[in-house]
Parts: sequence; structure tokens; C-alpha cells
Amino acid sequence: MRRDVFQAIADPVRRDIIELLATETLSVNEVAEKFEISRPAISKHLKILNECGIIDFNQIGRERLCLIQPQKLIPAFLWIKQYNKLWEDRIDSFENYINQIKTKNDKK
Repeated sequence: MRRDVFQAIADPVRRDIIELLATETLSVNEVAEKFEISRPAISKHLKILNECGIIDFNQIGRERLCLIQPQKLIPAFLWIKQYNKLWEDRIDSFENYINQIKTKNDKK
């Protein structure tokens, strides 16, 4: 199955795992302890993140450490960024509309 960054960020648990690993390297067990879902479910999410290239595993003794690969998130960032101007324009338009209504009400 083809995996990409968009599959990685499609699930809220995987987004939370990415956020967690962005601040520190954790073992698989330490990641599982941070969530209220089963360890096998966390392992499945970590496997998908690994297949998407978002995390790598580093075996140290009996522990498997999860290492984030932030450069793999760049395609998602670039895709979202292209819509930044669109949303800014819509928010500016909405702000102008609110100001017009406020001005009309102030004149009454």
C-alpha cells in the first residue's frame, strides 16, 4: 500500500503522536503511556507513521525509540500554505463586512 504524509496526518491520534515526538524522542512504550487507547492501537499508528516516513525506529537494547523525521512533513506544509492567501482574503472580506454593518448601526 502506498503511504504518504497526508495519510500520516489524516488521523487525530497520529497528529498527536507527531506533536509529542516533535518535542522529544520516546520509546514505543512511553508513547503508548501518553494515550488512553490500547498499546496495539498505538503500535499500529506508529507503524503507519513509519511507513509514511514520518518516524524512524532506533533499537537500543530492548527499547525501540521513535525518532521524528520533520523534513517528511514539508509536502503537507507546502500544500496547506498555498491556501493561506485564500483564507486571509476571506477573513479580510468578512472583517470589512462587519465594519460596514457597525458603521450603519452607529449612524442610526
